[in-house]
Amino acid sequence: MELKLAFVFPGQGSQKVGMADWTKDSEAAAAVMQAADKALGEPISELIANGPEADLNLTVNTQPALLAASYAVYAAWCEAGGPKPEVMAGHSLGEYTALTAASVFTVEDAVRLVRFRANAMQTAVPVGMGGMAAILGLADDVVIDICAKARENEAVEAVNFNCPGQVVIAGHKAAVERACALAQQAGAKRAVVLAVSAPFHSALLAPAARELAAELARTPMKEPEIPVLANVNASCHTTVESIRELLARQAASPVLWTGCVRKMQEMGVTHIVECGPGRVLTGLVRRIAPEIKWANINDLESIRSVIAQLGA
Repeated sequence: MELKLAFVFPGQGSQKVGMADWTKDSEAAAAVMQAADKALGEPISELIANGPEADLNLTVNTQPALLAASYAVYAAWCEAGGPKPEVMAGHSLGEYTALTAASVFTVEDAVRLVRFRANAMQTAVPVGMGGMAAILGLADDVVIDICAKARENEAVEAVNFNCPGQVVIAGHKAAVERACALAQQAGAKRAVVLAVSAPFHSALLAPAARELAAELARTPMKEPEIPVLANVNASCHTTVESIRELLARQAASPVLWTGCVRKMQEMGVTHIVECGPGRVLTGLVRRIAPEIKWANINDLESIRSVIAQLGA
């Protein structure tokens, strides 16, 4: 079977203190971390290395930190002679990392942009007003119907279609709690309220999407050198104009992750590599498309191992 390689990049939740310690042993990866520090005007690399964890987990730090750490892995992969993927995608924040890997953004512009995004998303809804929950074990259409019943003049909707049987909902806190109760009545395996600071990807973040649209218009971009699938519609980004539009919409629109992986299936992808900290996306890929081979790269050792496995 001919190799057809895809890369996927993680979103918030995959970060951890020490996730970039290995980058000192790669010239390309170390340069990414230095560029991120310089662009932000602060040593985010020191926060990644030493914590404290509570500060790293603040959205305004997590987004640029995770982008830099994940893109550093990609830079080291290229430095080691790894084959270029034929298509890429990222989950939420990870879409920005994928676009950086596709040369749409410089790493400097990317970390500044996602810090702006984080601030806009955090301030769109007062802390404590919104919430999110993971609904496990129900079909997508059942979760959508439950959200419609739970609204009662508030907002709650399905915002992450992560894999069959795993949908994340977001909206007003009370409406999310009502939806969780209805989900359990409908036979959900679990309905887990998530420890997050805002109802990400819900319509409540429309003010953030508007702010982001203005910032994206000011940010230099190039057309992608490698196709990148958009979270909003599971289709490939093409023009700079469409990238700006889809990234702005992404802040207040559902992440169609199942759709992105199924699009890779349609494109004939044989191998998916999760590029960056954690294994969240690998677990989702295995549930969506079990026939696709998968691997994780997050340091030099894993990069060399996967290159060898691919025979590249």
